[in-house]
Amino acid sequence: MTNNKYIDREKSWLAFNARVLQEAGDETVPLLDRLRFLGIFSNNLDEFFRVRFAAVRRLSLSGVSGESVLGGISAKQLLNDITEIVIEQQSESLRILSIIDKKLQDENIFMINENEISEEQEIFIKDFFIQKVSPALVTIILNDLAEFPVLKDSVGYLAIKLVMKPSKQSRSFLNPKKSRQEIRYAIIEIPKTINRFVVLPSCNEKKHIIFLDDVIRHNLGKIFNIFDYESISAHMIKITRDAQLEIDSDLSKSMLEKIATSVKDRRIGEPVRFIYDQQIEKDTLKFFISKIHIDATDSVIPGGKYHNRRDYMDFPNLGRFDLLYKTNEPLPVCGLGLEGSILDKISKKDYLIHAPYQSFSYLIKFLREAALDPKVTTIKITLYRLAKNSQIVSSLINAAKNGKKVTVQIELQARFDEASNIYYAEQMQTEGINLIFGIKGLKVHSKICVIERVESDKLKLYGLISTGNFNESTAKVYTDVTLFTSHEQILKDIDKVFDFFDVNFRVYRYKHLIVSPHYTRTRFYKLIDREIDNALLGNEAYIKLKMNSLSDYHMIDRLYKASRVGVKIQLQIRGICSLIPGVKGMSENIEAISIVDNYLEHSRVYIFANSGEPEVFISSADFMTRNLDGRVEVTCPIYDENIKKELIDIFDIGWKGNVKARYHSEKLDNKYRVRGQNPIFRAQLEMYNYYKNRMEHVVDNVQITGTQS
Repeated sequence: MTNNKYIDREKSWLAFNARVLQEAGDETVPLLDRLRFLGIFSNNLDEFFRVRFAAVRRLSLSGVSGESVLGGISAKQLLNDITEIVIEQQSESLRILSIIDKKLQDENIFMINENEISEEQEIFIKDFFIQKVSPALVTIILNDLAEFPVLKDSVGYLAIKLVMKPSKQSRSFLNPKKSRQEIRYAIIEIPKTINRFVVLPSCNEKKHIIFLDDVIRHNLGKIFNIFDYESISAHMIKITRDAQLEIDSDLSKSMLEKIATSVKDRRIGEPVRFIYDQQIEKDTLKFFISKIHIDATDSVIPGGKYHNRRDYMDFPNLGRFDLLYKTNEPLPVCGLGLEGSILDKISKKDYLIHAPYQSFSYLIKFLREAALDPKVTTIKITLYRLAKNSQIVSSLINAAKNGKKVTVQIELQARFDEASNIYYAEQMQTEGINLIFGIKGLKVHSKICVIERVESDKLKLYGLISTGNFNESTAKVYTDVTLFTSHEQILKDIDKVFDFFDVNFRVYRYKHLIVSPHYTRTRFYKLIDREIDNALLGNEAYIKLKMNSLSDYHMIDRLYKASRVGVKIQLQIRGICSLIPGVKGMSENIEAISIVDNYLEHSRVYIFANSGEPEVFISSADFMTRNLDGRVEVTCPIYDENIKKELIDIFDIGWKGNVKARYHSEKLDNKYRVRGQNPIFRAQLEMYNYYKNRMEHVVDNVQITGTQS
């Protein structure tokens, strides 16, 4: 039996990001999608350092070892371990990128640098620089500044070194050949308003792309032509800052003002990571490290010529759709058309939408119909992350304009979406929508909506409970399930959640929903304990959990206890898994896998055997301490037997995966789960086929019935 009971959550997260990197290195993944995974890997890493590494760093600086909250490792040691892991991962990402670059050349796609520009390309680049790039550049000469400028978080900069020609006055009288040469340093901010990848004109089948960075390098002479320099060099650097929001305690300010101020202050957060081109001159590196005040607690990462590889997420497709995953059109939901009244359909039965396999348009249709329906009087909804040009917000504003009473709980502290949510909040406030800005000390992470409709002089409730955000953009790539229901008791519970937003000193009782922070932990303890009791009685006992992360030690201990008495536990956990499965005497009845594929696995589905009468739940909550105790989360029981079966099928399809599934283990080695065995079962592809077959089966039955009649 292992001496450890838990896997450190930070290292487990880095193992998840390594799985993303595996996709970039997987030769069975289409070439341009491999670049996309490299971008996702880099973007994930940026957020990790801004949040998780920064939190551990703060703990280390506080003088506390942190072992009690970090699972037995000190904060200082963990920072060192993280840096070592990341350096290794960065090296692997560069190796993969080099392979992809060669594969691109085989497809007549060439990434060229500033030294490989042809005469024809030179003409285009010169004009492109003058017209597009030069007006957008921010260039700062550093030597004579009283204060070093604040470098923006996760923005790419070119660190410039100018070796000036010696003046006559600086020549030594004793040795005229020897002179003191002045060195000037500067920075150029790489504009984010221009696509990082510049596609060059082509007159044949070959496509040439150059980094915006190299367009700038090629034109350094134009930028610094007022200086009499002997040599000039440019190397990329990037810093990552602590993204913790410091909320003002000033009672005279609104929550909107406090968050807006805090987001602005984030730009001067403490540096936590410094990445540099390892070809940079030592004196230049020393200059920037000292000026930016990088210290021993920061992660210093040597890298290649190009950073901010997250931009690969937007690499141009060049019309080469053969180098991308085939796009499957979202399928319709049987019995729930987008024509006619969606509310009339929901009044008769519950429906489940599983995006992106099925169309997210049903959710938009639901809100648009509610906005126009004269019988609808009230709409209440929670919003966490929203799409750019959100149709959700547009529908809510439309409802307000039509005289509906619209209440929106919008989470202003949704990490890295604060500015966007502030913008939407101000927009909705202007349109007369009643806004709720959350509860002190609690993020509102639940995804719920309830509407009131007058039918036969009585109020009837309709609503949504989802595992994911009401966001039409992420719905294209995140797997999430949304329940459409008119179940009166469930929707009355949702109404109570909105009451809690208004009067949060009261602890409300819910008959059906499981709501954090008051009930989720204890209720799931009871559900697990019931499986333990059933196993001891010899009854059917199993637990199937699908979630994003499992890191709460007390919940893990409960699952270990269930395993020891024989409860079979299957875990599908995309990201962090602090539980160690398969250990004799502790967790031998637990298996845990992670699926990383074309879509981001995001839905939370919880299934308990209950002696052969399974109970099934969907939830906004993972089994993390913050979700159980520090947020408002909603878990909803599924009562419709067909939907219950569908969710069990969803879990089982994922569990059968043998192409993109990896084992969670203490080694954090991301070993593939029986990959390559026949028949090949790629879970996400089989999920789409599952819904396609269901739809065709219903159509066939309708046709048969029609023929008989």
